[in-house]
Amino acid sequence: MTEQEVRRYLRKMSEQDSQTAFRDFYNMTYDRLFRIAYYYTHHEEWSQEIVLDVFLKLWEHRKQLLDITNIEDYCFILVKNASLNYIEKEERRPTLFADTSQEPTGQAVSPEDTLISEELFARYVKALDRLPERCREVFIRIREEKQTYAQVAEEFGISIKTVDAQLQKATIRLKEMLL
Repeated sequence: MTEQEVRRYLRKMSEQDSQTAFRDFYNMTYDRLFRIAYYYTHHEEWSQEIVLDVFLKLWEHRKQLLDITNIEDYCFILVKNASLNYIEKEERRPTLFADTSQEPTGQAVSPEDTLISEELFARYVKALDRLPERCREVFIRIREEKQTYAQVAEEFGISIKTVDAQLQKATIRLKEMLL
C-alpha cells in the first residue's frame, strides 16, 4: 500500500463520496487491520466484527480523513482501541457457564512491556506489508494460520520446495527489517 494510492482513495471518498474508492481502500487494508485486531482478541469472529466497525467509522468520517497525516497509524490506533474496548465489553458480559471458583493465574504486565509489545507488533505488521505478495501470503499461511507446507503448496499450485524457499525469503527479509 503506497501513500499515493491511499491519498487518492481518501480524496475520492471525501470529495466524491465514492463507494468504489472506499471498497478499494477496504480491499487494500482489510487483511492488515484484521491481523491487528486478531493480535489483541485472539478470536476470529471478534476481529472481523471490530474491523467492520472501524471501516464503518472511517466511512462515516470520510470528510475528515484527508486531514490525517498518517492514515496507516490512525487505522492501527482505531483497530487497537476498538479491540481493547471489545475485549473489555466481552469480559464484562456474564457467561452462561461461568466458573467463579477459578482464581486469576496471569501475572500483571507492566505498562512498559505492553508498550514495547505493541510497538514491536506495529513494526512487524509494517514489515509484513513490505514483503512481496506471494512471499507474505506463504508466511501468513504457515506461521500465523498454521497450515502445512503441503496445504500451502496445493492452494497456490506450487511445489513444497517453493513454499519452503518463499518462507525462508520472508523470514530473512522480516529479520532484516525488524533488526
